[in-house]
Amino acid sequence: MLHWRWPWAILIAVAACALIGLVVRALDAHRHGALPQATVFDIDDDLRTDEGTRMLRLWRRWNRAAAVLAVLALITIAALVGRPARVAAEDEHSANRDIVLCLDVSGSTLPYDQQVIATYRTLISHFKGERIGLSIFNSTSRTVFPLTDDYAMAARQLEHADDLLRGVETQDDIDKMSAQQYQQVSDWLAGTQNRKNATSLIGDGLVSCAAMLPGFTYGGTQADQSRDASIVLATDNVVSGTQTYTLAQALDLTSKAGITVDGLFSGPSQSDHDEATEQMRTLIEQHHGTFLLQSDGDSVADLVRAIDRRQISAVDEVSQADWTDAPGWWTLAIAVLLAGWLIVAWRLKR
Repeated sequence: MLHWRWPWAILIAVAACALIGLVVRALDAHRHGALPQATVFDIDDDLRTDEGTRMLRLWRRWNRAAAVLAVLALITIAALVGRPARVAAEDEHSANRDIVLCLDVSGSTLPYDQQVIATYRTLISHFKGERIGLSIFNSTSRTVFPLTDDYAMAARQLEHADDLLRGVETQDDIDKMSAQQYQQVSDWLAGTQNRKNATSLIGDGLVSCAAMLPGFTYGGTQADQSRDASIVLATDNVVSGTQTYTLAQALDLTSKAGITVDGLFSGPSQSDHDEATEQMRTLIEQHHGTFLLQSDGDSVADLVRAIDRRQISAVDEVSQADWTDAPGWWTLAIAVLLAGWLIVAWRLKR
């Protein structure tokens, strides 16, 4: 639908062009009227030959063409001054979700963490507007990056982790590592093994991940109810040492706080149906989360669908329509008309 946002500007532009035309015509008439009456020779007297008549007729046609092009250009310019616009309809999407990626980096899961990181990288590629964060844990936890919607930074961090963990998938990979590579992995894991004789304290790690979410307290209350919260927990559920919180207790806390925990099994495919794996599945699903195995081909797609389906209320989509300037075709028309006028004017000058 065509619309002019400044229709009054068109009237002003047309009136200005008409006024200029009247002034030019009046000045021309005054100049000719001021000349003394004398015997003049008309150009027709010198062009009464057939060739002269043809050339005069051609010149007049070019003159009329130049006048028409100039008038059309002025009309188009006047229309452009009025700001032609069109209706632009858009769906605004905003997501009020916080998602923490919670990764077990104990010795039993480390060979499989590269696959999990690759899953995380695919996972965040589906997000739009959510805030995400990454925490890794063993006996203690370390925040790799806090909640953010800077996906470029998050992607860089995950890519760096992917490159590092690619070298620890098998014992042969570890044996082939240079001293520099080994140090880089150690630096990335720094802060996750601060308790002696304890590894993979899953409940404690989950609570630490929950603490990254706004308003979470260890009493299980969440003050910030304006944003939905999720944790994607990747672990093999193999605990060694004394935990402050068991996985069941940690899930009770997150559930009470309104935080949903999805589980991603991080371990060998031979352990997919072990007692620890089945216990993790049962606890996650009892607390209304989604449990997935790394061996599932559609695990990432299933997890994304589960998050979207469960938290659809967090996504606000608003259809809005507004006028937006559309000068494109008008500008092109002006350029064509002026180019045509210049060509005709050049031809007349010759």
